[in-house]
Amino acid sequence: MSAGITFLPLILFAVLLNTAAQIVLKMGMKAIGHFEFTVHNIVPILLKMAQTPYILGGIFLYVFSLGAWLLTLSRVEVSFAYPLTSLGYVFTALVGYYVLQENIGLMRIAGIFVIMIGVYLVTRST
Repeated sequence: MSAGITFLPLILFAVLLNTAAQIVLKMGMKAIGHFEFTVHNIVPILLKMAQTPYILGGIFLYVFSLGAWLLTLSRVEVSFAYPLTSLGYVFTALVGYYVLQENIGLMRIAGIFVIMIGVYLVTRST
């Protein structure tokens, strides 16, 4: 068994943390709602973001995922580990569909399958 496969759970953990950060940040922005990005509302919007628990939680998850990713990179070749981060697209689309009730069309589903095939090939290439 190659070193990359041995650390697959660590890589998946980092990717799942990143996915969780995306979903939690999206939930935070849904709570804030649509806003125009102008010079006049930068400070009020930033203050609103800083007071939104989902935004703060998403930032925390990103920091935690960065720590898991750095741990991963200290143990695994980046040419193996980094392509596996594309699983984040798969996980995020699925969680977006089930948790946020986002639409996933046929083309998106096809793209998810292409990504999964690519990830499979990368894991078999070591």
